[in-house]
Amino acid sequence: MARIGRRRLIGGAAGLAAAGGKGRAAQAQAGGGTFPSRPVAIVVPFPPGGSTDLTARLLAERMAPRLGQPVVIENRPGAQTIVAAEHVARAAPDGHTLLMSSGTTLTINPVIGRNLPYRPEDFAPVALIATLPFALVVRQGMPATVEAFVALARSRPGGINYGHNGRGSFNHIAGAMIEEQLGIRLQDIPYRGDAAQMNDLLAGTLDAMVVGGATALAAQRAGRGARILAWTAERRLPGLPDVPVFAETHPNLVAQTWFGLLAPARTPPPAIARLNEAAQAALQDAVLRERLLGEGIVAAPPSGPERFAEFLRTEAARWEPLLRRLDIRLQ
Repeated sequence: MARIGRRRLIGGAAGLAAAGGKGRAAQAQAGGGTFPSRPVAIVVPFPPGGSTDLTARLLAERMAPRLGQPVVIENRPGAQTIVAAEHVARAAPDGHTLLMSSGTTLTINPVIGRNLPYRPEDFAPVALIATLPFALVVRQGMPATVEAFVALARSRPGGINYGHNGRGSFNHIAGAMIEEQLGIRLQDIPYRGDAAQMNDLLAGTLDAMVVGGATALAAQRAGRGARILAWTAERRLPGLPDVPVFAETHPNLVAQTWFGLLAPARTPPPAIARLNEAAQAALQDAVLRERLLGEGIVAAPPSGPERFAEFLRTEAARWEPLLRRLDIRLQ
């Protein structure tokens, strides 16, 4: 796996010119106060309405006053986040185009993808924004505890099915981790999104599903007996103290995606610092944090770009062995 990081520019405007930098990048490096000089775009690799899009919009609304420029959302879905990632990787490295990345972009795709049009080092980490744990949600009539579910699954290898969003999706990988860590074998069924899974689960034709927070909570609130068996988070979610996490009995069973801001590589450090400062201020907003929690999304604690870069390296190293064992390939 390629090392995730960013190259720092050195020297002044002459050095930037020699490297092919444009005038606005030189201005951003020279003073920081000239950045941003126009609206900042946050590119979201999914359609409007999902967890990544919601997080980006809540963040953009609160970053704009800090930056003194509008922060606009640009949705570029497709190809397991590759469309958006390639667009941002090729954008001018001046801080005005950012990617609201999910874990898929830099944790999964570089391992399972062939001939990706981007590399991890094509991006400069700006800020870790939030984490999104997954939940194992079971239909009415299924066991109500992790222990009982495991016992049933072990008595019927492959006899319990679960839905996910396609091979190579993060919730498919989380489902595979659940099987591996619990020592069970389930039948996985790919779907084209959460809505179809939830319909089948509530109808009783799907035994379980591994989904993100908003879908898990919606299924449990639907009133047809579906319930969240456990989260794949490190600890119980604030506001949901009665719902366990797998890690309480299986410490290594932690599987959560993340949302973070990335800029094109070679974006000047002053612009990165300004963006990080605005993002950190936005994340302290109590309304934002509450809205995210209502969707099962946990706002990240304060951290700088270097801490985010270390987080990315750790996540890549943690997931790569499992991805290699699963031998999943992105088509």
